[in-house]
Amino acid sequence: MLVDPRTGTIRAADLTKQKRTTAGLTAVLHGGGTETGTEQLADSEGRAQREKWYSLISSSPFPSYGTCTCPTDSVLLKDHIPKDQYEELMKRRAKAQQQHKARTTSVLSSLLFAKPNSPLGYPIQGFTVRPLTTTLIPGLVLKAGPRESYKVSLNVSKGVLTAKNLPGLTLKGDGESLVAESSSLVTLNNLLTTVSYTSTVYHIHTGDLAVFQFENHKAVFPISINQPILPVLYDIGTEISSHVTITTKTFLRYPKLEVLLSSIRSFYSNIKVIIADDSFDPQKITGDHIQQFIMPPAQGWFAGRNLAVSQVITKYFLWVDDDFVFTEETKIEKLVEIMEEVPELDVLGGSVQGNQFYFTLDYQEGDETEGGCLNRKSEEKFHQLPGYPQCSLASGVVNFFLARTDAVQKVGFDPKLERVAHSEFFMDGMGSLMVASCSHVSIGHQSHTSTARYDSFRNQVTRDEEFKLRLHFFKNHLKCVRYG
Repeated sequence: MLVDPRTGTIRAADLTKQKRTTAGLTAVLHGGGTETGTEQLADSEGRAQREKWYSLISSSPFPSYGTCTCPTDSVLLKDHIPKDQYEELMKRRAKAQQQHKARTTSVLSSLLFAKPNSPLGYPIQGFTVRPLTTTLIPGLVLKAGPRESYKVSLNVSKGVLTAKNLPGLTLKGDGESLVAESSSLVTLNNLLTTVSYTSTVYHIHTGDLAVFQFENHKAVFPISINQPILPVLYDIGTEISSHVTITTKTFLRYPKLEVLLSSIRSFYSNIKVIIADDSFDPQKITGDHIQQFIMPPAQGWFAGRNLAVSQVITKYFLWVDDDFVFTEETKIEKLVEIMEEVPELDVLGGSVQGNQFYFTLDYQEGDETEGGCLNRKSEEKFHQLPGYPQCSLASGVVNFFLARTDAVQKVGFDPKLERVAHSEFFMDGMGSLMVASCSHVSIGHQSHTSTARYDSFRNQVTRDEEFKLRLHFFKNHLKCVRYG
């Protein structure tokens, strides 16, 4: 008997045993080891245990997507993979995609349906527990007409259930399940108010599905298992310099950089400017509130962005190109005001000489083998940012933007992209970064001048384009991409 008659709860020894059993099952589901370090269950046994659990619910735990349709004028990425490398690359990509899904998907992705006229009451949203912590399940109740006996069951997969053994009822269970029966509906409902859930495997962000059943009525409700996130707050002052750092990347364009810095100082005398510099024969940039970080030569566009942003200690940073120029319309305060009023925003773009260059990204996940379809739609937006008619929500913006430092640092800039790259940052941030574009804050652009040496590094050549397409194929698990 699992219920201890002295305490009215499931015995600790049996609970520990159940934790080990559940840990083994979870190791099979997620590809990890058990607490005791024993070998993983065989594939056939693992499948059997998964099928046993998943048969309790009416939907698949992971969403399944059909083949996506490539937009007209898309680039088919597999056509850019060398034929002698394709087969092995596909194997590596499939493995990497499964690892990605294991990190980002849980049973909480399941589509659940509530049956009509159910006598069962249960939490449908918001029940969150901490890993390895016992928590009462709120809202469990049975509302049924007169019967000689009332019997309910509760089953979980990644935890154990405990409850008090009250007089006038029968309580059975093996940890992952509880079965309670009583001739009194009041007694049974009193018992349901004592049911607790304890996750048995440490995970910072996962979930469980509980199956609650009475006669032929079955309900499934989610249990979120989350480690709380410790806040990271910024104690900003009243000066714009305490809110924002200006960041830029330079390469072989010191005259233009000097013009940019001079224009900044015309409007913001003490704001910090961080410069990532991968020029050959670097020149020292002098001036107050300037930090210049010298990189090995020609490391590339995104590597420099990463370096510059990594050194920001303010809540926000303003990204500018080294050939921009501040004007009377470059009002950083206006962007900060919006970001402070709309804390959900992560990136807020402005205008470069009237060009906002916003775009949306339409992504279809596709199937497991071929991959997804991505369509960049230039000059398209989702809708107006509520309360700010001059701003619209989008997927990406121009190279003049204010951003939350911690949000962008989590996404990062892929240093493999050395030359022409911009949309790729927003592709990597899709689903993580909330982006908007505003027309009422702008920056100028210096006249175009170039040198043969600079152009030889700046201009994208065929091998760079081919590399980018192959990167999308593997890294983003894409079948096709369209740059509209």
